[in-house]
Amino acid sequence: MPIPQKGSKAPDFDLPGSNDRRIALKHLKGKNVVVYFYPKDDTPGCTVEACGLRDSFKEIEKLGAVVLGVSPDSVVSHGKFISKFHLPFILLADEDKKMCKDYGVWVEKSMYGKKYMGVARTTFIIDKNGMIAQVFEKVKPEGHNSEIINSLKTLL
Repeated sequence: MPIPQKGSKAPDFDLPGSNDRRIALKHLKGKNVVVYFYPKDDTPGCTVEACGLRDSFKEIEKLGAVVLGVSPDSVVSHGKFISKFHLPFILLADEDKKMCKDYGVWVEKSMYGKKYMGVARTTFIIDKNGMIAQVFEKVKPEGHNSEIINSLKTLL
């Protein structure tokens, strides 16, 4: 599937979260939602990105937003990642990659000439009405938290 664009309706989701509950987009209506897709728990780039969001979490909350991280890792893996780095937000376990595919981030990648399927580091900001307000593609982990904050400020 192609990546949903700014102004389009966000694809719905309903996945198990690291908080032992299922999280669905329809239950978050009325809130701005930061959905960031990342390749794998406890890897260097993903840790930098998650810790940046952790360090900005209070400011993001003050802007009225919920943060959800999404990767194909299991709930157990997410729990370990959260504990190790004291992450204050929910990570969704997309083990069947349905949400990744619905959001167009399950793509062919290449490393050292070897092709494989994986998650393209991408962030979506979904507004209170369930519409895509911003899309960040090819995210650089360092400083991404500031980009998210600046985008959320435009929704106030």
